[in-house]
Amino acid sequence: MGPQMELKIKYLLFGLLLGIAVTVIIGFKWGGWTTSKTTQKMIEGAVLTKEGAMCADQYLKTPNNKVKLKEFEGIGSSQRTEYIEKGGWDKMPGQENADFGVSRSCVEALEERLKT
Repeated sequence: MGPQMELKIKYLLFGLLLGIAVTVIIGFKWGGWTTSKTTQKMIEGAVLTKEGAMCADQYLKTPNNKVKLKEFEGIGSSQRTEYIEKGGWDKMPGQENADFGVSRSCVEALEERLKT
């Protein structure tokens, strides 16, 4: 192989590596690519939001729900999660124990409801 061929191969490999690097950067930065860990976190967040909404619906469907909502409103924000946990509204169908994240998401959903 002559020196010119070696130089062409060198430029070809450099171009390929640069192309791969640019593709990866663009894909993750603007293309919406994610790692499996990021995707898992996004899924968990979506599930918590959905379960929080279900919890808030369960709370609002209780007898005397308007009284219950006023009661919730009167509780300090730092105690609302504990209130939801004690009431059991954060337990999803089929679960024995509720997840803390669900009760926190439920509180956020109910607080949004109070704003409207």
